[in-house]
Amino acid sequence: MTFGEQPAYLRVAGDLRKKIVDGQLPPHTRLPSQARIRQEYGVSDTVALEARKVLMAEGLVEGRSGSGTYVRERPVPRRISRSGYRPTGGATPFRQEQADGEGRGTWESSSEQAEASVAVAERLDIEPGERVMCTKYLFREGGEVMMLSTSWEPLSVTGRTPVMLPEEGPLGGMGVVERMRAIDVIVDNVAEEVGARPGLAEELLVLGGVPGHVVLVVSRTFYASGRPVETADVVIPADRYRVAYHLPVK
Repeated sequence: MTFGEQPAYLRVAGDLRKKIVDGQLPPHTRLPSQARIRQEYGVSDTVALEARKVLMAEGLVEGRSGSGTYVRERPVPRRISRSGYRPTGGATPFRQEQADGEGRGTWESSSEQAEASVAVAERLDIEPGERVMCTKYLFREGGEVMMLSTSWEPLSVTGRTPVMLPEEGPLGGMGVVERMRAIDVIVDNVAEEVGARPGLAEELLVLGGVPGHVVLVVSRTFYASGRPVETADVVIPADRYRVAYHLPVK
């Protein structure tokens, strides 16, 4: 194979992908059968099968038991806004987004004490096994699950204080900055890293994806005078949402 050439299965997948994107194969249309792909493109059964696998991995088509493979409905990506701005009254970014009168968002959460894993301990600059408060969130928009989040806070900071449980007590749901301020911990910096990976089976089950779908992961950490006081992973289905940042200029 000379430089620049593609394997046959990628060329076939590329042509079928173009037909899907251009609308020649609209949503809910049955994908050409393996035999037809083999005949139309002059390739082997193996190449035809691999081309179909590529389209399935990309989330463009889906298999229906006993019926065949069909073009999936392509959602129009919606934006999830993230901003360093926080109003005086205090609110999480999700609550800010839903406060514009048009938001239809709801959420639920659960918190429990846990031991910090090696990865979480590194992010919080504590020892593995130290106690943390782990809070899991499920966010919905219009009834549809749009986002998952898991946060960890070191109990060496919040333990035995009124803000130990992020969603309960007098400051429940007010966000990390305001809650920490209530115990004289002044958050002065936040860092976020955005990456992409295949969704875990348990994530896709909740988010409504299929195996192989990609998710965006926003890894966020709040700092107070250089000390990490909270870290979280926000998981977002990449085919349905885009993350938009609004960054203040100083």
